[in-house]
Amino acid sequence: MKTFEKILDAVMRFLMAFSMFILVAFGTWQIFSRWVLKDPSTFTDELLRYVLIIAGMIGSAYCFYRDEHLALTLVTDKARGVFKTVLNIFIEACILFFVVYVFIYGGIKLSSTATNVSSVMRIPMKTLYLIEPLCGVMIILARLLRYAQAFFDKKNGNGNGGNS
Repeated sequence: MKTFEKILDAVMRFLMAFSMFILVAFGTWQIFSRWVLKDPSTFTDELLRYVLIIAGMIGSAYCFYRDEHLALTLVTDKARGVFKTVLNIFIEACILFFVVYVFIYGGIKLSSTATNVSSVMRIPMKTLYLIEPLCGVMIILARLLRYAQAFFDKKNGNGNGGNS
C-alpha cells in the first residue's frame, strides 16, 4: 500500500510541476510576444487557459490526497463521541457521492457527448474534458488510501487515524 501511495504522490506531483512549468514558460512567451513583438500568440493564450484548468483540477485532487482540502470544521470540531464518528462518515459519504457523480459520471458523460473542437489548437474538447474523470479517480484513490491507512492504524493500536 505504501508503494502505491508513493507512486500516486509522485504522479500527482509530477503532473502539477509539469503544468506549472508550462504555465510559466508559455506565460513568459505570451508576455514577450504581446509587449515586445507586438504580435500576441493566440496559441499560447488558449493553451494557458486549458493548462490552468488542468493544474487546478490536479491540485484539488492532490489536496484531497494530502488531507489539506478546504473544510468547514465548525460543527465537527465541537462534536464528540459517536456523533462525531457518524458525522465524519456522513461527510465522507457526501464527498464520495459528489466526486463519483459530478467528476467521474459527469465528466465521462460530458466527454462522451462533446463534439466541438478548441478554436485555435483544434483539439477535440472531449479530450480536454477527460481531466475531470481522471481527477475524480485520483480523489477516490486518495480517499480510499486514507480510509485504509486509518483502518490499519486503528487495527495496530495507533489512534491518530493516519493523520500525523
